[in-house]
Amino acid sequence: MQQVKIGDTVKVHYHGRLTDGTTFDSSEGRSPLEFKVGSGSVIKGFDEGVMGMQVGDKKTVEIPAHEAYGVSEPGRIVEFPRNQFPKDIEPEVGMQLNMTSGNGDAFPVVITEVKDDVIVLDANHPLAGKDLIFDIELVNIAGSSPLIITP
Repeated sequence: MQQVKIGDTVKVHYHGRLTDGTTFDSSEGRSPLEFKVGSGSVIKGFDEGVMGMQVGDKKTVEIPAHEAYGVSEPGRIVEFPRNQFPKDIEPEVGMQLNMTSGNGDAFPVVITEVKDDVIVLDANHPLAGKDLIFDIELVNIAGSSPLIITP
């Protein structure tokens, strides 16, 4: 049977969870995730995790933070002056917002703390600094065809 290699387009079902068992994403009830292996469209550890799998294989892959969404960078946590915060938004811890940089690039942030004079915003990916566990089932290797040997 064909094994997954770099450049293959694959379809997988997956269940992603944190080390404490909390589910953060799953393909359950949806179409399988399709991606080209080695293209960088999924996190490094997931990409590497499907290598060598065959259609129908199931496996669990543990991905350390540095092969997932990276470590949490303290420089991406900023204190935003409360008097510059939009008056029509009541800031709450956990609230997700979009900000725009000086050059016009939009990026997501999460409020991590609300103080009297500042709002603490974290622009790290929500899964940065977290080790991840994925249960993966390989559904298809696109373009695969059975090997036929004739005498």
